[in-house]
Amino acid sequence: MKKILAGVALVGGAALAWTIPNALSGGEPAAQAPVRPAALATAEITRQDLVDTKTVDGTLTYDDRRELGVQAQGTVTWIPQDGRVVRRGRSLLQVDRKPVTLMYGSLPLYRTLEQGVEGPDVKQLERNLKALGYDVTVDEDYTYATYLAVLEWQEDRGLDETGKVDASQVVFQPGAVRVAGVATAVGRKLAPGRDVLTVTGTSRVVHVDLDADDQHLARKGAKVTVELPGGEQAKGRITDVGSVAETSGGQNDQTTTVDVDITLTKRPKTRLDHAPVDVELESERVKKVLTVPVEALLATADGGFGVEVVDGTAKRVVPVELGAFGGGRVEVKGTGLEAGQKVGVPAT
Repeated sequence: MKKILAGVALVGGAALAWTIPNALSGGEPAAQAPVRPAALATAEITRQDLVDTKTVDGTLTYDDRRELGVQAQGTVTWIPQDGRVVRRGRSLLQVDRKPVTLMYGSLPLYRTLEQGVEGPDVKQLERNLKALGYDVTVDEDYTYATYLAVLEWQEDRGLDETGKVDASQVVFQPGAVRVAGVATAVGRKLAPGRDVLTVTGTSRVVHVDLDADDQHLARKGAKVTVELPGGEQAKGRITDVGSVAETSGGQNDQTTTVDVDITLTKRPKTRLDHAPVDVELESERVKKVLTVPVEALLATADGGFGVEVVDGTAKRVVPVELGAFGGGRVEVKGTGLEAGQKVGVPAT
């Protein structure tokens, strides 16, 4: 209902000017046609799909931003540059000239892995060693063969060759990461567990803080159009709609929003980490409904709406029920209305 009222508000004086006689003066509504402005025109009733659109502000960024800590202790001797993408087997940073290596997996390295240890964290390590080209059987047993593969890996990485792996040497993450910020510097002392890197995923996403009143425009899986910096147009799909509304601002200017994330169908040309963008959202499409221009609506004496059907010189007002709005048109239902009929509209 709120959506319908918002659409009617768009016509403002146009709807009020086309009011049944005597309604404004408080008298009984007359049976004759409404009073019209001097200049009139007609528009066609059409049967078509109708979809409401709205352009909102968004931000182009990277997905899954998070803080990353390491357990290494010592002096920082190398750090990556912002924007660097770190993949499996590569260094996140170096402490005392020894690399802290990224490997892929969902389990954090919460214990030392060595001969005799069993579990899914062992399998996770072995899977990474296998992917990096080392000869190891991927199972949940840290066997002598695993020990030999770790020795070879440690030699290649310039680590102490202990045959054991702990959190000072390896950090597990779900996949490749992109460095978005560094909270340390070369020469600084590093304590275990300190967050030193801000990282993201490698996929570009658009984030929108959507006004809660417009939540009906955000449906997971819906297509959107994004205008990027420099005028570049990109297509995307809504991949996540927040389920919790967040309120911000002062007492007199509070806004309530929901988080909406959009994944672009192809990588944009811009290299900006963060950039403002315009996002065109669409409501759910209403198919093959009768529509008239919004300015064809008449306010009737009973508080409803109608349209004036024009057939040659004959005119009659037909009460209508309103449906969806979109593209300057509104869905109408009324007795005797058909596609191709003409309805009155203001000439200007």
